[in-house]
Amino acid sequence: MFRYLKGTTDFGIFYNKNEGPILSSFTNSDYAGDLDDRRSTSGHMFMMGSGVISWASKKQQVVTLSTAEAEFITATTSACQVMWLRRILEELQFYQHGCTMIHCDNSSTIKRSRNPQLLHVKQFG
Repeated sequence: MFRYLKGTTDFGIFYNKNEGPILSSFTNSDYAGDLDDRRSTSGHMFMMGSGVISWASKKQQVVTLSTAEAEFITATTSACQVMWLRRILEELQFYQHGCTMIHCDNSSTIKRSRNPQLLHVKQFG
């Protein structure tokens, strides 16, 4: 392990100075990728400008019935992580102005996420 660490001292996250520190996310999932329980795996990658700052993959907790549903769960999970990352960045004085872009390659999921009926939240009190 120490040999690896010594050989990678020049490695790091490189940022293009022409790109601002803007947070973005890329998501993907495999539909029913586990042949035993038919659950999908979600994947997320979060970037600041041109550098990756976080990534994760995890098997989904539910069995989905379509690729659109598996991708929607992945995009929703990514949105939750984006909110958490934005709060961490605010603590570090890196304020994000405007929306954070979540990139998804499934057109049904994109259309579903743009549906205003899904975005309507009732406030009580």
